[in-house]
Amino acid sequence: MTKQRIALITGATSGIGEATARLLAQNSFNLILCGRRKDRLDRLQQELQKLTKVTTLSFDVREKENVANAIQSLDDTWKPIDVLINNAGNAHGLAPIQSGDVADWDAMIDINVKGLLYVSHEILPEMVKNNSGHIINIGSIAGKETYPNGNVYCASKFAVDAITKGMRMDLNAHGIKVTAIHPGLVETEFSKVRFKGDEERANAVYKGYQPLNPEDIADLILFALTRPAHVVVADLVVFPTAQASSTIVKKNL
Repeated sequence: MTKQRIALITGATSGIGEATARLLAQNSFNLILCGRRKDRLDRLQQELQKLTKVTTLSFDVREKENVANAIQSLDDTWKPIDVLINNAGNAHGLAPIQSGDVADWDAMIDINVKGLLYVSHEILPEMVKNNSGHIINIGSIAGKETYPNGNVYCASKFAVDAITKGMRMDLNAHGIKVTAIHPGLVETEFSKVRFKGDEERANAVYKGYQPLNPEDIADLILFALTRPAHVVVADLVVFPTAQASSTIVKKNL
C-alpha cells in the first residue's frame, strides 16, 4: 500500500493555498494547513477532514520563534513532512521608490523572503535526514521582470527565485525536488491587500480579461507533485492568455 504523503501548506486560508489544500485533499495527501486566521483554518479543516487527515497550525510566518514553536509542536505522526508548499506571501502598496512606505517594505521582505526561509529552516532537516522530499515555492512574474512602482515587491520575489535556485543546488545531493511556480495575474485577495482594502481599485486589476484563478495554480502544483521520481518541474512561469509580460495585458474595456 502506497504511503499517503504529508504536505504542509503556508497561506492556506485563502487564494492559491486554499485551492491547493482542497485539490491535494481530493488526491490522497494528508495536510498540515498553516495560516494566521485560525477561524478560517478551522473551517477548512472541518471541510477537508472528510476526505483525508488534516491538522492545522496558526502562526505568522514573519515571527521566527512562533514558526519554530508551531512546527516543532507537531507530533511524530506529522513530522515526516514529504511536501512543503511555501505559498504565504503578499504585496503591500504600489508606489515609486522615493515615496514608498517603509512599513510596506518591511512587510514584504518579512513575509515573502524571511517567512519562506523560517518555515523551510524548520522542515528541511527532516527531509535531508530522509533523503527525500519536495519543496514548491510560489514566486511571481514579479520575480522575473520588474515593473514601475513594483520595486521592493519585485525585489522580494527575485529573492524567492534566487533562494529556490540555491535550494535546488544545495539539496540536490539529498534527492529533494525543488520547484518554483511563478504566476502572472491571478484573481485572489492579492490586489485587495496591495491596495489596503480599496475594493474598486483592486477589482479594476482583473477587469476586461480572464485572469488565472487559484485553482489553475493548484492544478499545476498537483502536476509537479505527481511527476515520476526521476522528473522535477524546476521552474514554471504561467500567465492568463491575455497576459504577455508584467506590463502587457490585452483588456477589452
